Amino acid sequence: MNTVQTGDIGEQAATDYLLRAGYDIIERKYRSKIGEVDIIARFKNTIVFIEVKTRRNTNYGFPAEAVTYRKQKKIINTALCYLQQIHNSNISCRFDVIEVFLTENNKITYNHITNAFIK
Repeated sequence: MNTVQTGDIGEQAATDYLLRAGYDIIERKYRSKIGEVDIIARFKNTIVFIEVKTRRNTNYGFPAEAVTYRKQKKIINTALCYLQQIHNSNISCRFDVIEVFLTENNKITYNHITNAFIK
């Protein structure tokens, strides 16, 4: 299984997790000219921009460590494009990271980091 397939499995697992947790999924793989946001969801009165990082092991560190400052800035600017597109820049929003761990026996575990970084 390659990294794209692993990422797709992780994003689907994160989507399922969010739905079970009461989130409404607005967009998946939202793209703008600036970048991509894996999942955009609504939770209560907040728009949540979610980066999903999936790993089979931690040999190269934890998944959230891959969301570097540069990546955060790209996500923030993409989120601003989205908010401009929906004509609502005054809505409450936050940025989360969901770490998805896939084990050898196909067990999936999550670490949902709310407010992982700020605008």
